[in-house]
Amino acid sequence: MPNAYELYSYLDKMIPRHLSCEWDNDGMMVCPDKYAEVNKVLLTLDITAEAIEYALDEGFDTIISHHPLIFKPLGAVNGEDHVSSKVITLIKNGVNAFSFHTRLDALDGGVNDMLAELLGIEDVEILPGDSDMIGRIGNLNVPMEPSEFARFVKDQLGAASINLIDAQLEVSRVALCGGDGKSLLSAAYKSGADTYITGSTSYNSMIDALEYPINVIEAGHFHTENHVLGLLADMLEEFDSEIEIGTFESNAIKTL
Repeated sequence: MPNAYELYSYLDKMIPRHLSCEWDNDGMMVCPDKYAEVNKVLLTLDITAEAIEYALDEGFDTIISHHPLIFKPLGAVNGEDHVSSKVITLIKNGVNAFSFHTRLDALDGGVNDMLAELLGIEDVEILPGDSDMIGRIGNLNVPMEPSEFARFVKDQLGAASINLIDAQLEVSRVALCGGDGKSLLSAAYKSGADTYITGSTSYNSMIDALEYPINVIEAGHFHTENHVLGLLADMLEEFDSEIEIGTFESNAIKTL
């Protein structure tokens, strides 16, 4: 079986660090022993305490996530905050943690290309004006009314609910960015999109969309990114088909 360093090196090649945003922190988050064998890998969007508990209960030796376990620098690793507590737990139990964040967003075939495919958006290209090359824009083959398209997005992503700003524009040219994409709303409008899909944005950004105007669909941070676990699973299978792969749904936000 491969060791932790070999697995990370493979993923680092497949999802290269140069695609990461300058402000991001991803990569090899925790690695107690880089020469330890990797037999079972758990895939999750977030490395929550519950995800770690599940990994320990089920015997996973490695956790791979989209969102970084360590995002801001740790002033101390003493268990007095939730991040350092999780790091200590992983090290004590010999569990690796790798995270691939914005580089997986920007990757050709990554989070946002997969999102576009799920939503039937064609002729996809990088969103003009996005210096991080994360956003995408493309065409809807069969134009829809905003409310009809919003319901379609909800169903395709399995979201419990979504938010819609209906600017009364037929949906044809669609820009998108999974996760928190409020910073790309202006670029979406300037690129000629009539509709912008993202996971989460701010109230003010949603209201401002009417002034552009542009339709905005806020479909949930988790639901616009979780599909990428399938891509990670494919990469692992290609690397070594003997590695056992599991998934954990980290979404703790409930719609009542």
